[in-house]
Amino acid sequence: MSYHAPQFQISLAQSHDDIQAAQRLRYDVFVRELGGGGDMVDHDAQLEKDSFDLFAVHLLLRDLARPAEDQVVGVYRLLTEDRAVDAGQFYCEDEFDLSVLKASGKRLLELGRSCLHPDYRGGTAMMHLWCALADYVHREKIDVMFGAASFHGTDTQALAGPLSLLYHRHLAPTELRVTATGPNAALMNLLPEDQIDRVLAMRDTPALIKAYLRLGGAVGDGAFVDHAFNTIDICLILAADRVSTLQSNFYAKGNSRV
Repeated sequence: MSYHAPQFQISLAQSHDDIQAAQRLRYDVFVRELGGGGDMVDHDAQLEKDSFDLFAVHLLLRDLARPAEDQVVGVYRLLTEDRAVDAGQFYCEDEFDLSVLKASGKRLLELGRSCLHPDYRGGTAMMHLWCALADYVHREKIDVMFGAASFHGTDTQALAGPLSLLYHRHLAPTELRVTATGPNAALMNLLPEDQIDRVLAMRDTPALIKAYLRLGGAVGDGAFVDHAFNTIDICLILAADRVSTLQSNFYAKGNSRV
């Protein structure tokens, strides 16, 4: 695309059209770009959707400099514990045993379906989403955020380095350590720590996972091979105050709220 200075605007979805705009971006990223699928994906309308969309809050990042029908360039799907009760469960509960989190007494928020338009990766777009997320976290009095984060592909041996590095260096404390569950659960501890090429392992780790780790995020024990989405999922856990600190630093550098 031709370069333009983005005019970012953050909002929560207020209408069916807003949610469809999020689902359209998700289709572009998760289905068209990454080869994913799912029972409720609408290929005719090019919408990536599922049953949890009806219960979740959808955080939208728009670039108002783009054509009106193509302004949503970043999304997050947010599911608090009360909304998860209405939905029947948290989204990633089919992949991870969340018992320790649910018994922790902490107020939980599941982060899901996070994605950015390819033209906005590596810039400030993700920071704007995170700052809006921090506002939501503060408003809802969230203590801990968590959610599935994905590696592309379904071959755990091909990702033995990064999965093992996450296990050895970034495993969550016992009181927050969720575990992968079900027949598609897979070990992360595939290599001894002294056999890991750390440079190569970090290069093969998706940018979003590395960003959460820089914020102080940790991972659960075990991965989940999601054949429908062509991914290997891990569960990331992050204290809510880490995002609030990031927000303060972002605004201190002269970035205004959107």
